[in-house]
Amino acid sequence: MGSNGYRCRAWKTELQSQLADSHGLTLTVAHYPTGASKWIPIEHRLFSEISKNWAGEPLESYQKILRFIRSTRTQTGLSVSAHLDRRKYPTGTEPTPQQLHTLRIKPHEILPRWNYTISPNL
Repeated sequence: MGSNGYRCRAWKTELQSQLADSHGLTLTVAHYPTGASKWIPIEHRLFSEISKNWAGEPLESYQKILRFIRSTRTQTGLSVSAHLDRRKYPTGTEPTPQQLHTLRIKPHEILPRWNYTISPNL
């Protein structure tokens, strides 16, 4: 299970505070069930082109990696932008009871643990 798995309470509290509440958005979330394929067509199209672009080159620095990613182009017009995020992100944090209490989650009828809607606290 990844960091945004359906059981991860931190994922839900961050969606609530950083997206739903800060931007007034209603979010519908649909997690893949355990063992299901997470193949995303645009990622595979993108990653294969980037890999072809840097094939056989040693990736010695972040700047070199970014240069290869940014210079990726396809005949159909795909171009790629990238930047290096050097921020530190805390790990192992657990939401407080207060954060959990403010969650506005409505489970869906079908697979309610994996599918739900988060509404903003207005």
